[in-house]
Formats: sequence, structure tokens, C-alpha cells
Amino acid sequence: MDDAPEPVEPANLRFLRVLVTTLTAVMMVGLVVVVALIVIRLNADGPTMPDQIALPEGVTATALTIGEGWWAVVTDDQRILIYDQMTGGLRQEIQVSPAN
Repeated sequence: MDDAPEPVEPANLRFLRVLVTTLTAVMMVGLVVVVALIVIRLNADGPTMPDQIALPEGVTATALTIGEGWWAVVTDDQRILIYDQMTGGLRQEIQVSPAN
């Protein structure tokens, strides 16, 4: 009674099983890579204030924008200070007025 032959698995079913297993492994590796990249990106430090810039007394920088050949520093007293990237000197000062 136990002499029944094992059923033969069709070739396309075997191929499908290998394909699903491979795709599952690729998805798991991809998920690990995405999570690792997000963690690395979130732990990275943002831009820091360049050493060449000397802010006026009593002024604190709230934002820094780096352009091609210049830096823009937004200060807590509602000004935008544009500095030259090569010399570190102040190029322009823009007073930001509140919206009406």
C-alpha cells in the first residue's frame, strides 16, 4: 500500500516556486538597503556655518543657503546677509519686512 509513486512536480510549477523565492529574497535585501539609507541620511549632519563668516554682534543665524560663489544667512532680526564665498566679506544686506 505504501508503494504509491511520488507525484511528479510540473516544470513550470518548480520554476514558479524558484521565481517567488528569488523575488522574496530580492525584496528583503531591497528593504534592508532602503532602511539603511534612511537611517544614514537622518543621522547625517546638515550644513554648518562656514568659519569665514563673521556675523554682526548679537545676531544669530536661523538659516543658511549656499549658492554658487555666495552664502546667504537669514538672521533672527529678520535680515538676509549675503556673503562672498571667496573672501567671506559681506556683499549685500536685505531687510525682510513682514507681510501686510
